Amino acid sequence: MKHNISFFYLIFLSFILYSSQETLKIKKQGMFSAGGSVLHSDGTFDVSNYYTSRAGSTLHVDHANVYYQIPEDDNQLPMVFLHGYGQSRMGWMTTPDGREGWSDIFLRKGHSVFLIDQPRRGEAGQTSKAGTISTEPSDQTWYTQFRIGTYIDNQFTYNENSTFPKGDDVLDQFFRQMTPDTGMDSVNGDQNIDNTVVAKSVAAAIDKAFDITGKKAILVTHSQGGLAGWEVPQYTDNIAAIVAIEPGIGPVVDSDAYNTIVNKKIPISFYYGDYIGEKFTDIPASAMWTSMRSTAYTFQKSYNDEGLTCDIFNLPDEGIYGNDHMMFQDLNNDVIADHIENWITSKIYNGKTNLASFLKYNFITRYLRLLLL
Repeated sequence: MKHNISFFYLIFLSFILYSSQETLKIKKQGMFSAGGSVLHSDGTFDVSNYYTSRAGSTLHVDHANVYYQIPEDDNQLPMVFLHGYGQSRMGWMTTPDGREGWSDIFLRKGHSVFLIDQPRRGEAGQTSKAGTISTEPSDQTWYTQFRIGTYIDNQFTYNENSTFPKGDDVLDQFFRQMTPDTGMDSVNGDQNIDNTVVAKSVAAAIDKAFDITGKKAILVTHSQGGLAGWEVPQYTDNIAAIVAIEPGIGPVVDSDAYNTIVNKKIPISFYYGDYIGEKFTDIPASAMWTSMRSTAYTFQKSYNDEGLTCDIFNLPDEGIYGNDHMMFQDLNNDVIADHIENWITSKIYNGKTNLASFLKYNFITRYLRLLLL
């Protein structure tokens, strides 16, 4: 009888702790624009024809839009997230099947999060360069490029052991995340991003994050965002580390971006998912990603030779399988987030972490989910 009472008391206590942990408490949140420039037209503004007059006028353009949240238990470095091509900050906030995205997951770990819409994208659409928006269908192209699967016999397929969430409703939500670039001539096939414009605005966002939190930030980039991400340290001193999720290229050795990163001794990590390598001959995009990943190894050798920290994680080598280019939306996105957090602890905090945060998230969450489910 005493054993039964103790067991039920443990269940009750576990439920209370689990429920408390599941409530994400935000101390502060807000939104701001960062960086950018102002265009000026010649002449004098005609007040009598104010609606049509464009003389003597201004246009505020090429800034980033930043949404941020600070958790009640704010005891880690802030994280600044920069999306990839055709994406917006939404990709960090949720998943196509409605689970928590990395922004919530890292908030629970004690990090403030700053989520960027880069210049000419999403809520930062005002541009100094007029683009065109293409209506040419391309869902199947990006689905294949992102190594989720491909499209055969009028059906979307999934790569073997894929951890991408499945279902027609999920795919509908996923494709509706795609976001056009207002400064890109998409109708004529232009896919170029002005990385310097993006980098300067991201640097301004990081400096603002420092003003708000008093801490340097971890910059997390994805795909195309990685190219601009390498340039960001040229415009700010407030970067604690860079986590690059499948960037299109690694920093080019001896470039200005590379030399700045070396001089500032910024710890770097690369994360690559599954289905990359010569053995994946049945994955259409594998060869391209294998080539792009090779640039990370070139950078790593040179950076490590400088005595600096650069780690490359191929998730299958870490025992994490089935991930595609959108790993932060996959079913095991929490597992990958844990891996990143462990890297932060070992390489930025020198193996030390906030004990209360560690116990609260890692122990209570893992143990009680097993106990209660």
